[in-house]
Amino acid sequence: FSEDINSDSRILMYRNITERVQKVAPFLRLDHDPYIVITETGRLVWVYDAYTTSDKFPYSQLIRDSDMGLINYIRNSVKVTIDAYDGTMKFFVTDPKDPIIATYRKMFPSMFSDFADMSQDMMNHIRYPLDLFEIQTFIYSIYHMNRPQVFYNKEDQWDIPEIDGDRMRPYYTIMKLPGKEKEEYILMLPFTPAGKQNLSAWMVARSDGEQYGKLVVYAFPKQKLIYGPAQMVARINQDADISRQISLWDQRGSKVIQGNLLVIPIEESLIYVRPLYLKADAGEIPELKRVIVGYEDRIAMEPTLEQALEKIFSGLETSSVRTPAQAGTPDHTAVGQDEKIVLSRSDYLKIREIFERTVQAQDQLDNAFDSYKRDLQALGKALDSAVVQTHPAPPVTTEKKSPGPGGQRVIFNPLSVQ
Repeated sequence: FSEDINSDSRILMYRNITERVQKVAPFLRLDHDPYIVITETGRLVWVYDAYTTSDKFPYSQLIRDSDMGLINYIRNSVKVTIDAYDGTMKFFVTDPKDPIIATYRKMFPSMFSDFADMSQDMMNHIRYPLDLFEIQTFIYSIYHMNRPQVFYNKEDQWDIPEIDGDRMRPYYTIMKLPGKEKEEYILMLPFTPAGKQNLSAWMVARSDGEQYGKLVVYAFPKQKLIYGPAQMVARINQDADISRQISLWDQRGSKVIQGNLLVIPIEESLIYVRPLYLKADAGEIPELKRVIVGYEDRIAMEPTLEQALEKIFSGLETSSVRTPAQAGTPDHTAVGQDEKIVLSRSDYLKIREIFERTVQAQDQLDNAFDSYKRDLQALGKALDSAVVQTHPAPPVTTEKKSPGPGGQRVIFNPLSVQ
């Protein structure tokens, strides 16, 4: 016999993490996207989001999930960690108010731990679960309509965008949300109006610190048409240079793989990013060959994202767009072309602030007339001496205390309220 086998030796069975968790907790439904993290001590640990589900929750719409079957109740009640080296599993209860997991916890008291017992190192890697978010976005696409007549007629129903015949999946990214001071790790998915392809809104799930679990919806004004994912893909495919290059690569001996299209809100605009991979018939690992970037009516394909962004924005010429006159205010004509001044964003905001104060002053009594007159004169001088390039203001969010899908708090955009 080998001397390597002794009383401390162990047989590690069920090394597949999915099979391993299901053997121990068959009553939990597992997310289809587990992820691995590196701890501060250098160990590899898998994290699995686990759900408790039911199809018997009263007055709740049934949906059919490909992995979970028919359900109308779901809670992300457990986070499971699996050590990649020795297979040690820990089950942390994230939703102690869930009656289903509370019952199982009474049945197996030594199996579960409080979420607060998770190390801070591991807690820093916790993210919002993908499958739960996908179900929530599907439900919210219908139930965001809060007026009975609109809901009954489905006048403002949303859809999940489709690309090349497949529904778009939520994706994780790091970005700074409108009105926030720093970047954060989020899960997001855009919406389109039912039966249309333009963009109507996008929802994000926040994962960082105290913001974990908050859902935010940013809706676009209905009168403004924004390219949707399918429309941007069509524009990319119609680009002569891109189509020619893809046809050249996609020949015998190699295959072009078009990656997922990412819709990334940046400040007050949207940028579309799609990677292109080239896979040789004899090779197994695709190679990143190009990155396609779309912004408004511009498309660029370059070897790197930085080069594509540089090409997009270096070609932008500063244009002068007159601010439309408002009712009750004089329509000031711009001065000669050689005298035009293009204002910075901060200068434009100052002028817009003056204008808004002027409009408010119109409804005030005589004691506000002097202030109104000064503001109106300042506005006239500002518009006489400059032409402003306008940008849509960033959406403003307000928080409602009503629980959202899955028991999480939902933050609504005022523009989405009927």
